[in-house]
Amino acid sequence: MNPSHPNELGRSLVRFFHEYLPTLRGMSEHTIRGYRDAIVLFLRYLSEDSSRPVDRLDLCDINSEAVSRFLTFIQEKRSNGISTRNARLAALHTFSRFLSNHYPEHMLEWQRILALPFKRGARQAPVEYLEASEVKAVLDKIDRSTEAGQRDYALFAVLFNTGARVQEILDLRRCDVRFQSPCQVRLKGKGGKIRFCPIWARTARLLRDLPRARPDVLEDREDFLFRNNHGGQLTRFGVRYLLSKYVTAAAEDVDTLRAKRIHPHSLRHGTAVALLKAGFDFATISQWLGHSTLNTTMIYARADMDIKRQALAQVFPDILGGQAPTSQNTPKQPDIIDWLRRL
Repeated sequence: MNPSHPNELGRSLVRFFHEYLPTLRGMSEHTIRGYRDAIVLFLRYLSEDSSRPVDRLDLCDINSEAVSRFLTFIQEKRSNGISTRNARLAALHTFSRFLSNHYPEHMLEWQRILALPFKRGARQAPVEYLEASEVKAVLDKIDRSTEAGQRDYALFAVLFNTGARVQEILDLRRCDVRFQSPCQVRLKGKGGKIRFCPIWARTARLLRDLPRARPDVLEDREDFLFRNNHGGQLTRFGVRYLLSKYVTAAAEDVDTLRAKRIHPHSLRHGTAVALLKAGFDFATISQWLGHSTLNTTMIYARADMDIKRQALAQVFPDILGGQAPTSQNTPKQPDIIDWLRRL
């Protein structure tokens, strides 16, 4: 599968990612990236399994037995959960359907791959999110005296503010931000759907004052806001690294951070739970986060212990002879919305 002399597999991959997924299927960039990651992982597995470099693989190496071994590998060796396993299989199913249209002579093998079932029993993992004190601890660990620190502080501030997906924020350009009141950002979500999200004036100032990659060059409204140290667009992997660094530092002062597995999507969860605590209805939260259905938003109804305690206090409060907690004897919870507004 030498790029200069591609074989059938190489040519198929080019058509699959450049024509079939974006044009014929109309899939979003986010979905295409997910499929790309799954197939890259599969090809690397095939390479190691067959002791041949990736550029020597061809269509004859893709079969149901190899896919079955790959699914076992990612669960047992990479400790992937059922949902991740099913997502990888979905990508390979789509690729097999594509191959069946272009190489019908191997139809039996593509059908065998398509017959591999998704595994049932995937459980919804508890939603991990950041509380107000944890948010503050993370931001306090950022050294804002440096240009990199200014970028990181603005990055995590706008993520907390908007609850946007990480890639939606990384794709922000200067032309997507309204710096004057009412301040807002234009986000491009899944399926290319555009939505507008309000931001606080303080967040807008942080974005406006971001250091430019090339100070000697006039500002371009099409420039990406968040760039790496080499001037290129910051990546999701870069954000994961930065968040891990600051969370590790903050965990020295905040014990609760040590028990949590925080990742970039946790910031989105934190905003959603904060909106729920503040009394917003699920329809509003769903629109805010860019969810396609309310069912996705409903996971946050099960996420927050404070909400569960409030519900418990209202259901048979006297059944054990006690009294329902009152506002006088219930500890006041920190209001993350108020705190975020002061960022």
